[in-house]
Amino acid sequence: MLHYFEVGKIVNTHGVRGEVKVIPLTDEPKRYNKLKSAYISDKISENMQKYTFEGVKYHKNFVILKIKDINNANEAEKLKGKFIIINREDAVKLPKDSFFICDLINCEVYDENANKLGVLVDVLQTGSNDVYVVRRENKKDILIPALKSVVKEVSIEDKKITVELPQGLVDDEV
Repeated sequence: MLHYFEVGKIVNTHGVRGEVKVIPLTDEPKRYNKLKSAYISDKISENMQKYTFEGVKYHKNFVILKIKDINNANEAEKLKGKFIIINREDAVKLPKDSFFICDLINCEVYDENANKLGVLVDVLQTGSNDVYVVRRENKKDILIPALKSVVKEVSIEDKKITVELPQGLVDDEV
């Protein structure tokens, strides 16, 4: 299980006071209102530097952050391309039966008869419901709707998902 999450990517500076423009990498961009500090780094590593936030505002689809001790555009420019990274314990609390996508990736997927279908390799967010992309060995991927009627059990600890596939969902069914 990941201990850190990338919740944004700094894509540019904003203005002359050292603010940065961030693309949120989270379903909940308003989470930045509660975020007082975070790591800023190229990647998740042991030597990430922690920064404190002094202000947040929103402009179009971007988050504008004012970072303490970054007071001009030249200093802010050095952060361009880096990620906003938080500890797992600082992540938003999920509702019951909801999971972080990164925790679902690489889970083995089984049908209700304990037959292994494959490994979850991606989650497509369609708007109405997510769709799990399950990679099978030497066969086409299966697209499984992430609905309560289909996904019967998820065990992040065991990296296992049990599903009840609707009839006709898999091409090789007879």
